Amino acid sequence: MSKRLFDVLLAGLAGLWLLLPLLLLALWVRATSKGPALYWSARVGRNNVLFNMPKFRTMRLGTPVLATHLLTDPQSALTPIGSFLRKSSLDELPQLWSILKGDMSFVGPRPALFNQSDLVALRSAASIDQIRPGLTGWAQVNGRDELPMADKVALDHEYFLRRSFFFDLKILALTFIKVFRREGVLH
Repeated sequence: MSKRLFDVLLAGLAGLWLLLPLLLLALWVRATSKGPALYWSARVGRNNVLFNMPKFRTMRLGTPVLATHLLTDPQSALTPIGSFLRKSSLDELPQLWSILKGDMSFVGPRPALFNQSDLVALRSAASIDQIRPGLTGWAQVNGRDELPMADKVALDHEYFLRRSFFFDLKILALTFIKVFRREGVLH
């Protein structure tokens, strides 16, 4: 089965199965902070083409558009439920839309923010830009937020070289374990 077909089938099934929880999460975000439930983030996709990726909003309105680790005080920028959504990875669920649309895959390097030119340059030099970014990836299950950028890129490159259906299944299984244990999330 092709990776794209797998992505579409799994995202479609997950979207149907999670429809009610997604709606409840959207209402919870709206009830606990001002602003929309979804945050559309400009991200770098395959071949360095920008796309808009949805997430449940975890930051207060007016927070600078930066990688979280670059914020002066990330904790103060979080909404009342932002930390919970991030640590449980529930903020990522709207990305099922990006998978269905074809901007993302279930497994691949996490999409860089539009302004992370250093990360984009490193990934381009390693040909990582040739594949779709993922909801999860090899770097995600090997450290996530705790990894320095060079280590993330090295793990993304390892994924690029090793990618296969069974490697993707391994990464998906490891993702569930890491999310359940809430490992690797700093904020």
